Amino acid sequence: MQKLLLILVATLVALIGAQPVSAAERVYVMRHLQKAEGNDPPLSAEGVANAQLLASRLSKSGIKAIFATPTKRAMQTGEPLAKALGIPITNYDPREPDALVKAVTTQKGRVLIVGHSNTVPDIVTRFGGTAVPLTDQDYGTVFVVTPGKKAVKQIVLKAP
Repeated sequence: MQKLLLILVATLVALIGAQPVSAAERVYVMRHLQKAEGNDPPLSAEGVANAQLLASRLSKSGIKAIFATPTKRAMQTGEPLAKALGIPITNYDPREPDALVKAVTTQKGRVLIVGHSNTVPDIVTRFGGTAVPLTDQDYGTVFVVTPGKKAVKQIVLKAP
């Protein structure tokens, strides 16, 4: 009986260790919103409107932390929500996804991550979601990853 119990415990430990990294509750991952032209461009007028819509849609979602790359467009995407929630935006280096995962997993509650078209798919899979297709023309989709569930929900923003 003790041998069977040991085997069961060892199997459970192995399964737990094989699970993808995840935050405490839920991770919202998105590409920055529509941008203007230029080097390190800010959001366009459409992007600013969608950032306000993002704040409106997610202000009651339980988000406790916001992470964004230090680009103008990523910071401006998260600013209205950060202001509505009274929380700061934490910068992360998109070339250091392991450091981002580590920082997010120390957070309690839900987290929003604002990235870029070339980083969002990797971030989603690092938190256990299935790969999401994203092109350089895609804006306004928030991918919702829930620990233990591979399916990724989507929230689509579209300002009138």
